[in-house]
Amino acid sequence: MKTLWRVWFVLWQCTWGAPQTLAGLCVRLWGRAHGWPRQRYSGAVASAWGGGAGLSLGLFVFVPVLDDARLLRHEYGHCLQSLLLGPLYLPVIALPSAVWFHLPALRRRRRQKSISYYAFYTEHWADALAAWALG
Repeated sequence: MKTLWRVWFVLWQCTWGAPQTLAGLCVRLWGRAHGWPRQRYSGAVASAWGGGAGLSLGLFVFVPVLDDARLLRHEYGHCLQSLLLGPLYLPVIALPSAVWFHLPALRRRRRQKSISYYAFYTEHWADALAAWALG
């Protein structure tokens, strides 16, 4: 069953999730040329990269370190969002998530009001999907 899931996961990400998977492949190839370590993670390809946060693009997950189980699990949840939303993943999940993370006014607001980064719909949903899929 695990093999069937992985085959389906890869095929679906490469078709329905093609835009984000293609972008992720480009980042992964750049990382390969620069020696970023990688590993398989429940069908996805996880790489340690130089970014200060996690990033999920279709079939590919990028985290600062591969032994950060919480972040790896969370980013895998975004992979599952990609499976569900396909080409809508970028405008519905990736863009709002990037704005939520990077915009200085939103960072200040989260800090001042003690709002968890994971309270935002894109992040909360990613955690819920990962919990459902990974147990």
